[in-house]
Amino acid sequence: MQTRIKEFRARYDLTQEDLAKKVGVRRETIGFLEKGKYNPSLKLAYRIAKCLNSTLDELFIFDDTDL
Repeated sequence: MQTRIKEFRARYDLTQEDLAKKVGVRRETIGFLEKGKYNPSLKLAYRIAKCLNSTLDELFIFDDTDL
């Protein structure tokens, strides 16, 4: 799965560490998400989207191979 977390994070001048603290995960988790190496739980995805004033559809890019 691809994400636009890095792009949205830059809009708010947030570091990976800043976002991680806001959503309650480690900085490494945000890094893995941005690189597409980790699929978040629905709860975490929602918290990230809310923190970045975004929606799940805007932030996470799904394709048929992800299912």
